Amino acid sequence: MLRGEFDDAAESTPEELRESYESVLAEVVESVGIETVVDETGLGRERVSALLEGESPELTVSEAAGILALADEWPDAEAIQFEAQDILLMGMTSAVLDVDSLASKLDGDTDAKTIQAMIEGRHPMTLEQYAKIHHLVTTDR
Repeated sequence: MLRGEFDDAAESTPEELRESYESVLAEVVESVGIETVVDETGLGRERVSALLEGESPELTVSEAAGILALADEWPDAEAIQFEAQDILLMGMTSAVLDVDSLASKLDGDTDAKTIQAMIEGRHPMTLEQYAKIHHLVTTDR
C-alpha cells in the first residue's frame, strides 16, 4: 500500500498481494501489541488477533492504514490512505485504464461508480478489493 513496500505487485496474484499486506499488518500488531491496536483503532480484538494467527479478517484500507500508523516507521493513517489511493490512480494512468475497464476486469460485483468512489476514498475498500485493483493496474501496464 506504500511505494517501495509492495513493488512485486505485478508478479504476485491478488491473493499473494493481500497476504503480503496482512503480513506487514501482523508485524505491526506484534510490535505494538494487540491492546494498543484495539484501543487506538477501535477494531475488535478478534479481527486484530486473527492477523497474528495468519488469518485474513476483513479489513478496509482505512482500517489497515490505522494499524500501520501505530508503528514509528510508518507515516500517519491519512498519509498512508492517500498514498494507497495515489498508487491506484497513478497505476491506472500508466496502464491507461479507466474505472469502466477495471469494473469489466474485476469479479463483476462492483460497478464502475463504486470503484471510482473507492479509489477516491469516498467509499470503503477492503484489502481484498485493493489487492485485486492494485494487481490489475500493475499488470496492465
